[in-house]
Amino acid sequence: MSVLDGKLVAEKIQGELRLEIERLKGEGGPVPGLVVVMAGDDPASRSYVNSKNKLAEKLGIRSELVPLPENASAEAVIRSIEKANSDPLVHAILVQMPLPRHLDSWRILGRILPEKDVDCFHPYNQGLILQNRASLFPCTPAGVMRILDHFGIEPAGLNAAVVGRSFLVGKPMAAMLVNRNATVTLCHSRTVNLGMILREADLIVAAVGKPGFISADMVKPGAVLIDVGINHVAKEEDFVKFCPPSQHEGFKKKGYAISGDIHFQAFAKAGHYTPVPGGVGPLTVTMLMHNTVELCKRSISVTSTKE
Repeated sequence: MSVLDGKLVAEKIQGELRLEIERLKGEGGPVPGLVVVMAGDDPASRSYVNSKNKLAEKLGIRSELVPLPENASAEAVIRSIEKANSDPLVHAILVQMPLPRHLDSWRILGRILPEKDVDCFHPYNQGLILQNRASLFPCTPAGVMRILDHFGIEPAGLNAAVVGRSFLVGKPMAAMLVNRNATVTLCHSRTVNLGMILREADLIVAAVGKPGFISADMVKPGAVLIDVGINHVAKEEDFVKFCPPSQHEGFKKKGYAISGDIHFQAFAKAGHYTPVPGGVGPLTVTMLMHNTVELCKRSISVTSTKE
C-alpha cells in the first residue's frame, strides 16, 4: 500500500511553471492572465477561488475575479465573459461551477472562446478530448493523469471504473483513460450492481460528492484508488462514520473535517491511493495554472503567425 502524494506532484509542476513564466517575462512576453467569473457565493467555490488566487500570485500569474450576485442574469454573466474574450491581456477564462440553478450552464460555457477555455468545458474542446486530439484537458482529470504518470502507474490494459458521470470530471476522465488504452466502465446513480463492477476494477476514480460512498467491501485488493471527492463533514456522527481517528484533533479545532468519496477503511486494501485532503485537490488548482500558461503561450504563437 502506498500513498499517492498529490502535494508532491503539485509542487513539482509549480516549480516548472515558475521557471516557464520567468522565461516568458525574460523574453518580453506577456504575463499569463486568468479571469474567473463567479456568480453567487457557494462556500466550496469561494474556497477554490481563494486558493487559486494565492497560487496565481505565488507563480506570477495575473488573476482577476469577476464576482456576480446569486441572482445575476445570464446576460450579465455573458457580458463578463465577452469582455474577457475581447481582452488581449486575458489568456484564460474560467466560469466557476456550479452556477446558480436559474442559469443554463451550457449556454454560458459555450460563450467562452475555445482558445481561452482554461477548463476545456466548451463543446469544441470536449469534442477534441473524445477524438483523442486534445493537448489541453479539464483541470481535475488532468491532475489525476499527472498523479498516475508521476508514480509510474500506466492505465493501458487496466480495468478502470469511473464513478460519477459529470461533464466536470467523470465523462472527460473516462475518455482520457480510454485514450490511454484502459478498459473503462463509467458508473453512475443508475448503475446496477455497482459493487460487483468495482470489485473487478484495477483502478477506481471516485467523483460522486458523497462521503465514504465507496466502502472497503467494494474494492479489489491491490487496486489503485483515486479519490476526487472533497466533502465537508460537520456532524460528529458523520465524522465518526466517514473520517479516520487521526483527524479527530483537527475536527475538534475546526468543527469540520474533509472526507473523500472512498471510505478510509478501503485504503488498507489498496495497492495505491490518493489521500483526502492532499491527493487530487492540490493538482486541480495547479493544472488550472498550467493550462493558463499554455493558453498564454498559444496566444503568442498565434500572434507571431499573424505577423
